[in-house]
Amino acid sequence: MLRVENLTVNYGAINALKGITINVPEKSIITLIGANGAGKTTTLRAISSVVKSAGGSRIYYEDKDITNLPPHKIVEMGLCQVPEGRLIFANLTVKENLDMGAYLRKDKQNLKNDLDFIFNIFPRLKERIKQPGGTLSGGEQQMLAISRALMSKPKLLLLDEPSLGIAPILVRTIFEKIVEINKSLGTTILLVEQNAHFALSVANFGYVLETGNIILEGPAKELEANPEVRKAYLGEA
Repeated sequence: MLRVENLTVNYGAINALKGITINVPEKSIITLIGANGAGKTTTLRAISSVVKSAGGSRIYYEDKDITNLPPHKIVEMGLCQVPEGRLIFANLTVKENLDMGAYLRKDKQNLKNDLDFIFNIFPRLKERIKQPGGTLSGGEQQMLAISRALMSKPKLLLLDEPSLGIAPILVRTIFEKIVEINKSLGTTILLVEQNAHFALSVANFGYVLETGNIILEGPAKELEANPEVRKAYLGEA
């Protein structure tokens, strides 16, 4: 579904990504793990065309070259990103945030079914439907950010650090819901995450990114058992 080839991104003199290649098959959960500053968020931002990739980079989505397309065109094609830090509209209600997610949709008659699905997997949002987004807890805001993206009816969902700033008790819930979205809706997911334990536990395949390079890749279970990964990212000596 998504193929990233030789992706290179520069911030002035800083070479943030150094020609990485990633493959995201349809209906899979693929994870990209690594430390702070490894280039994980830059990868998602380049796919979404929020930052421009350098010459020689190619990004293919459903066999179409989307390299450096305008971001709104990429969303229209069914590719949506949930950004790091959630970035919900704090002054808008939960319902208004969800409506914003559906802004580009033409099939307005199906919105109720999608809202019903969201309120089924995230019942807290239904309870808080009239509350401003800024009054929600960190975990509830993450639920809202994911749900807002789902309202755009994405085929491919890019999730950037969904566990960041969330109480530990809710982290497990968020990852369980990510799996449910993948299985129930058939939504393909590219997951960027520092919490390697949770990321590898839900993913089919993973990539380890370090200072702008892919240093390891393989089935998630194999990476989880890899001594280097266990030492560097799972906190084992």
